[in-house]
Amino acid sequence: KLNQAISARLTELLKEKQMTQYQLFIKSGDQATIGNVINCSYDSVKLRVIHEMCQGLGISISEFFDSPLFQEGNLDP
Repeated sequence: KLNQAISARLTELLKEKQMTQYQLFIKSGDQATIGNVINCSYDSVKLRVIHEMCQGLGISISEFFDSPLFQEGNLDP
């Protein structure tokens, strides 16, 4: 599912950037939202939330989605 791919990608980027969820929260916004995204608590994630997290990570939205996780064959309809 898309929300699982977003969770996996966010976790991957946090490791890559050597950041904690709290550090991302400080740079981007709502800590509860970050935890909910990682825990797949939402059926879908608003693009605005992804954009805010990308700003905190210092990457573009296109960089966020530039991952095999988001290739069509890897996502359930």
